Amino acid sequence: MLILEILMTILFSLFLPFYYVERTIHKKSYGWKEKFGGIGIGENDEKIITPDDKVIHIHCCSVGEALAIENLIKSIRKNFPDYKLVATTFTYAGQQIAQKKFKPAADYVTYFPFDNPIPVKRFLDKIHPDISIIAETEIWPYFAYSCKKRNIPLMMINARISDLSYNSYKRMKFFFKKVFENYTAVYAQSKEDKDKFLSIGLAPEKTEVMGNLKFDIEPAEESVDIGQSGYKILLAGSTHNQENEIVITTYKKLKEKFKDLKLLIAPRHLERVEEIKSLLKKYELSFGLRSNNDKFSTNIDAIILNTLGELKKMYSICDIAFIGGSFNNTGGHNPLEAAIFEKPVVSGPAVFNFKDIYDILCKSGAGRVVKNQDEFYTYLKTLLENPEIYIKTKNACKNVFTSNRGAIDFIINKMKNILKN
Repeated sequence: MLILEILMTILFSLFLPFYYVERTIHKKSYGWKEKFGGIGIGENDEKIITPDDKVIHIHCCSVGEALAIENLIKSIRKNFPDYKLVATTFTYAGQQIAQKKFKPAADYVTYFPFDNPIPVKRFLDKIHPDISIIAETEIWPYFAYSCKKRNIPLMMINARISDLSYNSYKRMKFFFKKVFENYTAVYAQSKEDKDKFLSIGLAPEKTEVMGNLKFDIEPAEESVDIGQSGYKILLAGSTHNQENEIVITTYKKLKEKFKDLKLLIAPRHLERVEEIKSLLKKYELSFGLRSNNDKFSTNIDAIILNTLGELKKMYSICDIAFIGGSFNNTGGHNPLEAAIFEKPVVSGPAVFNFKDIYDILCKSGAGRVVKNQDEFYTYLKTLLENPEIYIKTKNACKNVFTSNRGAIDFIINKMKNILKN
């Protein structure tokens, strides 16, 4: 292993300048000190972790993983009050979410070290975890080896392998088989994911299906008044370029048949607001702005959600939710944010970022993935004109959560079994 450590150090030293330049150019050069293992000092120059502390470490790479483990973090704090909880991310965006969402449940939120001997050694020396948990498919070979060497149980949870990545993993089976020897367990989201891990070298006794953490959520109690009473609301959430016109023209066509239908449109990026205004004017639709506190009325067909942080609660007041990023190549966004409020969800064909979730929603009847704009219109029309189908779809949304909850309890029980030894 000494030869590998020397080789990794040399390669890392050669790679690092290019990585630094690329990060600097794109203004993503954050957390350098922490990524080299420089952690452990708090805001008042006090050590966060002392040698006597018992420590749980949980890592999530970026935004999606951070949001997925938010409730798990809270459950860990509740179930393991005597442990210090250290959470890490690798991306700046993930760090921002973690700093906001994980405190005060987590004692310390920082960056994950570069997967290289010196940063990993410094990191593990300082936090000395009793267990390390990696969310989703983050495979860090040297970190895994180091945990094994120090007898630190290492778990990968909510694990999945996308269809796009699977062939690459299979070609490197000889490598991943050795890496997986350093893991205590890999808990997969689905049987399909479990089978993929087995096929690339994971030992059968090290894996089980845990379900998906994203389903372990409860609907928040929201109080929103944008004049929705007496109307049916189509919410188009996180729309991207190319999708706004699809949504607006489809809505205009539906409105000819359903006079009480209103549109709430929330662009993924606020710079698209002007484009949406122009499109609404082009198709002779009246509109208001959430930032002006405008409300639906006989004089307002659509409201543009041009404020930050309000989309999730708006799903509570809609009747049908279109989830954007799916009529272009973005890969979709999280449909569970709407489905948790028992709202039928519909998306375009590109949902590869949430393929596993859409598979469950579509099979249960809680959602639909449409191929094109014509199918989009037809499905919305079906829901709006058939109360029985609409209610059946709403009930399916409720049932899908009931059937898929339990991933958090699964992980907590596994942790208890490991940490009691």
